[in-house]
Amino acid sequence: MKPPRFRYLRAESVDGALRALADNPDSRPLAGGQSLIAMMNLRLVRPACLVDINRVAGLGYIREDGDGVAIGALTRHNDVKHSDLVRARCPLLTEAYESIAHHTVRNRGTLGGNLCHADPSSETPAVMVAVGATLVLQSVGGRREVAAEDFFQGPYETAARQDELLVEIRLPGRGAEGWAFAEVSNRHGDFAIAVIATTLRLADGRCEAARVVASAVGEHAARLRPAEDALTGGAIDDAAIERAAEAAAGAVDPHSDSHADAVYRRDAVAALTRRTLRRAAERCG
Repeated sequence: MKPPRFRYLRAESVDGALRALADNPDSRPLAGGQSLIAMMNLRLVRPACLVDINRVAGLGYIREDGDGVAIGALTRHNDVKHSDLVRARCPLLTEAYESIAHHTVRNRGTLGGNLCHADPSSETPAVMVAVGATLVLQSVGGRREVAAEDFFQGPYETAARQDELLVEIRLPGRGAEGWAFAEVSNRHGDFAIAVIATTLRLADGRCEAARVVASAVGEHAARLRPAEDALTGGAIDDAAIERAAEAAAGAVDPHSDSHADAVYRRDAVAALTRRTLRRAAERCG
C-alpha cells in the first residue's frame, strides 16, 4: 500500500527545518522513516507535508557531555549501538540495543525519530526514563529541555509541539549505578510484549535510589513507583526483589491482543523485574 498524497520539503539546515514546520501546521519531520512511512501506508497518520531533515548537517553525532553523553537526534541506531562512548557512559542503552529491531532497520532508523514516534512497545523510551535522560526540543522561538519522564504522554504522543524538532538527547553519567534491561517478544527484533529497564544505586549495602521502568504494558513507558518504593532504603535481597516484582505486576494495567493477553503480560512484568533487579544489583559493585 502506498501513502496518501503529501507535500515534500527538503530542509538543508536546522533553521530551514524549523521554519518549514512552523509554516506548515500539518507537517511532520522525516528522518529514517522506518515508522512514519509504515503508518502512512496504513493510513494511521495523514500528514499533509513531510519535512525531510536527512540532509541537515550537525544533527548526527555522539559526544561527551560532562560525565554523560550527548547524542544528536539524527544519529542512526547502529551508530549508537556500536558507540564505545555510549557503552562506557550509558551501558543500559547498549544492552537494550541487543533487542531492538534488525540490522537493516537500525541502519536507517534514528534514535530521535524513534523517541518522537513514541510507540508504546518501543524499548528506547524505557531506557531514557530509567537513566533520567533529557530531550532538547527546538523551534523558531528557541530551545527547551524536557525530562524523558515527562516527554512520553500516550500512544504515539509526546510533549513535543508540532513546530518543534527534537535536536539532542542528553544521557547523564552512570556513576556507580547498576543497570539491567530485559524484554519478552515473540521473536528477536519483534515488537515487545513486555519491557523492563532498571537502574539501582546502593550506599552502605542499601538501596539509595531505584528506577523500574516498564514499556509495552501501558500507554507509554513509565516508572513503576510502587516497585521502586519497595526497594528504596532497604537491602536488595531476595525478599526485597520479590516485593518489588509483586508491586511491579500490580502497578501495570496491560492490554490483551493477538500476541499475549493481559495476564501473561502482568506475569512477564514480575519475572522481568526480578531478573533485572538481580542483574543490576550485581553490577552495582
